[in-house]
Amino acid sequence: MPTAVRSHAKINLGLHIGAPRPDGFHSLATVYQTLELHDIVAVTARTASATSIRLTSNDERVPLDERNTAWKMVELALKMLRCTAEVEIHIEKKLPVQGGLGAGSANAIAALVGLEVELGISVRSWLTRRLEIAAEVGSDVPLFLIGGTVLGLDRGQEVYPLSDIEPVWCVVTTPDIGVSTPQAFRDWDALCAAEGLTQNASQAKLSELSRAYASAFSGGIPRGQQGTGSSGVLANDENLAGPQESALVRTGISSWIQNDFERVVFPQHPSLAEIKRILAGTGTPEAALHASLSGSGSALFGLYLTRENAEAAQARLSDRFHETEVRSTLTRTLPRAAYWREMLVQ
Repeated sequence: MPTAVRSHAKINLGLHIGAPRPDGFHSLATVYQTLELHDIVAVTARTASATSIRLTSNDERVPLDERNTAWKMVELALKMLRCTAEVEIHIEKKLPVQGGLGAGSANAIAALVGLEVELGISVRSWLTRRLEIAAEVGSDVPLFLIGGTVLGLDRGQEVYPLSDIEPVWCVVTTPDIGVSTPQAFRDWDALCAAEGLTQNASQAKLSELSRAYASAFSGGIPRGQQGTGSSGVLANDENLAGPQESALVRTGISSWIQNDFERVVFPQHPSLAEIKRILAGTGTPEAALHASLSGSGSALFGLYLTRENAEAAQARLSDRFHETEVRSTLTRTLPRAAYWREMLVQ
């Protein structure tokens, strides 16, 4: 039987971007958060005289060759481990192929975990090198080697675990709109030039923000008080335990955390700004704790204290848009311990 691995989505609770660097990249300060929402990646592997990789998927949009992040990860891992194997990977897609949820990056880590289990590779034996090859595959791949609430710096590949916030309900929307990440960065570069934002000035701002993130999340929730059920994941009808106030509100994070991409993506796609407004529900009893674009989009999300508040946001979206225009999914944020406990499908 193949090893089946849950490949969880992520959102960016906040994403601050620096001016373009001489190497063509951009420095970032972001907070990643994993979600219960996931694909399933099934891996079969056995040692062989030469390496061969075969990839299949239920979604025809998924590349089935070396362009695929899961393929890249397995190929790099085997080379670094000086191992050859016959590997079969099947990706059962439930997440959007594109959209700011990190689906392809999560698939890469799920494939790696499956490979390790299949070949009996000890994680401890190459812990640091795992992060290195993850960063080589993609800037947001390493976050999935940590899970939960994660601080991302540099290009996003330099990752540090933050104190998890308690699980909250999340509505993820995936509009039928394509947002080009390269174009979003080009538009950001033009904005930096227009506003005179230099690399040195933006680096100082990002350093200050990274310290603010670390400080704010360190007071997010006391250890062991995350309000989860026995599995570490909220039951379908369970709301937050304890005081009816989220750490996002209590620590003041939600008052200043934001996604810089909204400044250039929303003018190009006004309907995305409208979706954020509906998710936020400002002024209503069911208002979101936080609503934002994820990555460069087009996915957006809203975080809610109760299931009822989240369902009210879905109802608002349905009243404004047809399901073919804007699909919404109800899920929860996933803390680090639960992320790893739930990863392997038993």
